[in-house]
Amino acid sequence: MKIKQFSSSTFISIGAVSLVFFLSACVNDLETIQKITYDPKSPDEVTQNLHVLYVDSGFAKIELFANYAETFHKPEELTKLKDGIKVNFFKENGEIVSTLTALYGEVNMQKGVIFVKDSVQLYNHAKKQRMETEQLNWNRQDSSVFTNSGVMVSTPKGTLFGEGIRTKQDFSTYTFIKPYGKVVIEEGDLD
Repeated sequence: MKIKQFSSSTFISIGAVSLVFFLSACVNDLETIQKITYDPKSPDEVTQNLHVLYVDSGFAKIELFANYAETFHKPEELTKLKDGIKVNFFKENGEIVSTLTALYGEVNMQKGVIFVKDSVQLYNHAKKQRMETEQLNWNRQDSSVFTNSGVMVSTPKGTLFGEGIRTKQDFSTYTFIKPYGKVVIEEGDLD
């Protein structure tokens, strides 16, 4: 029996051929991967414990918190806020004037609007008044807040009900579209 001896150059050649074979076998075709994993309904970005502070001229204007956010870039940029959201609106001096809470919301950055629904509340801290409704819209351009849904406004002086309301984000004054209910009005309040 004859034993054949291999030189080190033979081992290097066999190793190089094996390496080329293994590396060429591990090609990941991006198009093939996307066909397998791509879902056109999936968000482009997902964020947990989102915290965004909108600042203008060095002053805080709006602070937004969300437990879970999904951002879609097409057909238009839309962020869906889930599992509870909170939005603080600030005065010019940086003090929080009102707070908006809900279980679900959508932010459309291009249009500058926020839509919230499900257990919606808007609270004015100084006046201790609270608005409750099932859905609400906010417009960044004029700071307006509005809904056509049923609304309840609780103040230290009473509770008002109505269908639809218009107010500003600070919730300092408001106008019911179709009001009903009772409230105590004192003489000094009419001025």
